[in-house]
Amino acid sequence: MQFKKYQHLERYGTDDVTDIEFGEVLIFPKLDGTNASVWLDDEGNVKAGSRNRELSLEKDNAGFYEYILSNENIKNYLEAHPTHRLYGEWLVPHSLKSYREDAWRKFYVFDITIDKGEESVEYIPYDIYKPLLEEYNLDFIIPIAKVVNGNYEAFLKSLDKNQFLIKDGAGVGEGVVIKNYNFYNKYKRQTWAKIVTTEFKEIHNKAMGYNEIKAGKMIEEVIVDEYCTEAFIEKEFAKIVNENEGWTSKYIPMLLGRVFSELIKEETWNIIKKHKQPKIDFKTLNHLITQKVKMTKREIFS
Repeated sequence: MQFKKYQHLERYGTDDVTDIEFGEVLIFPKLDGTNASVWLDDEGNVKAGSRNRELSLEKDNAGFYEYILSNENIKNYLEAHPTHRLYGEWLVPHSLKSYREDAWRKFYVFDITIDKGEESVEYIPYDIYKPLLEEYNLDFIIPIAKVVNGNYEAFLKSLDKNQFLIKDGAGVGEGVVIKNYNFYNKYKRQTWAKIVTTEFKEIHNKAMGYNEIKAGKMIEEVIVDEYCTEAFIEKEFAKIVNENEGWTSKYIPMLLGRVFSELIKEETWNIIKKHKQPKIDFKTLNHLITQKVKMTKREIFS
């Protein structure tokens, strides 16, 4: 098998996950680490990947590849199940620092797939892969709840129950992931939904009369307010730090470019739908995003 990128989690309520709530749904904690994967190549060698590429010992995703190569349990699992690909979260510090001390630098499996061709994969349901992982003493993310024919309010309640690996009294996790193993969207893709805790708080604040968008704002300002959040910026900053095993000022252009490009890739469709195909000046948008990054990360621009 070759490297295969993990699916993009869609915001709950968007077209890509319309009707995912109907039927039996599992709600999982969303960890704030770095996306990673493990598989066997055609010669039986253990391989590992980050979100976007296959890893090497020189570029090993904050120590992940070295960890995998020294983990006999993962090797034994893959040798017993050579068609399986493990996706999970390598828990190293990003924007959320409230995980227990004993939780860091471990690989928590959140999905297992079987390749069904160049593009197609089959997701193995949690109730099937759970005993397989337990047999080899591998770490995995445990669901918060099972919901049948749920709704937005039911999923929001799970946000406050996300205490997975969190220190006592240190709040809640990054958010939740909603999985329905029988759901395929209108594009015939098996897709999961997400709700992020910071987004929920912002929605709640707006409902209470705070942070309302003022009349007369340019659409580019509205986009930055809604989507270029401090949490979003901190997450991209943490990715760069982990990829490069540290931070220096030479990465500032990378950070500015990364925040802009990732926002465009992740949110363009949502912006088009919410704001009815707005006319956007991307030069202005890029300028405003750069300002927001500089305000959020003052310490690295001083």
